[in-house]
Amino acid sequence: MAAIVTKNLTKTYGELKAVDALNLEVAEGEIFGLLGPNGAGKTTTISMLCTILAPTKGTALVNGHDIIREQSGVRSSIGIVFQEPSADDLLTGRENLEMHAELYAVPRAERKISNDEVLRIVELTSRANDQVKTYSGGMRRRLELGRGLLHTPRVLLLDEPTLGLDPQGREHIWKYITRIAREKRITVVITTHYMEEADMLCDRVGIMDHGKIVVLDTPANLKRKVGGDVVKVRAAGINEKQLRSHACVRSIAKKEGWYYVTVHDVTRNLPCVVKGMRDIKEIELHTVTLNDVFMKYTGRELREEPAEGDYNERMMQDYANHPNP
Repeated sequence: MAAIVTKNLTKTYGELKAVDALNLEVAEGEIFGLLGPNGAGKTTTISMLCTILAPTKGTALVNGHDIIREQSGVRSSIGIVFQEPSADDLLTGRENLEMHAELYAVPRAERKISNDEVLRIVELTSRANDQVKTYSGGMRRRLELGRGLLHTPRVLLLDEPTLGLDPQGREHIWKYITRIAREKRITVVITTHYMEEADMLCDRVGIMDHGKIVVLDTPANLKRKVGGDVVKVRAAGINEKQLRSHACVRSIAKKEGWYYVTVHDVTRNLPCVVKGMRDIKEIELHTVTLNDVFMKYTGRELREEPAEGDYNERMMQDYANHPNP
């Protein structure tokens, strides 16, 4: 059974289509990732699924509740961790959880048990009575993850959950997300522009660009579709006909002076690639990543995109103009 189903879900801002007729199903218990650059439509999608934004067209079902007609049902059955920090710095970790429990009407008899369990899961028991302003960035994100779980949601929406964290803090958050998903048996939807995050965490990944999902599959299958290893070469030119005549060469692309040649068994076949190049300046080798998948389907690299810029301003203006009931 699907935990989330979108039906031609669309959000426009004037001429800009932030999300363009999105049709998607996320299975119960799945960790699903929306991978793409800033501005691809990931946060807009999450914002519609949690009913903060009203779609321009289409709709979605979250736990069987329509995001337009049954907003209370949607909100009561989801947990969400926003891209921007939202914990109250002046409250302690435990006080933040207690306030959240009050907002979600968690029965008083269950609150202490729920709070203690959440603090245990995210390993903040020893800091529960400290003000959040004394927490590190990673500790804040763990608290917000725990807060999103407090009312036992069936779906957890995570918008760039490790944004701004160092590599060690990011790996710790990955561990907590995986543990939460398995222990609580909930569906998790993650938006990210970190390739390794999508690769490590997600059962399936939808690569998103310009408001559309351009390809969707397991991380392993996505990389398998590209195939081989990537030889990245800066050279004066190539003999493309000669390169393509070799069975080992899967694909050739060019971007800003670099040639990207996907090769089967690069250890054995690198000489074939080199012979087809003229005046090589630099050469790099790497195994296929989700960035290579993104480049295959969009013609550019994932990491080169600019920041979203005015997204938050657009979202708040939209909410002011079209408040949800």
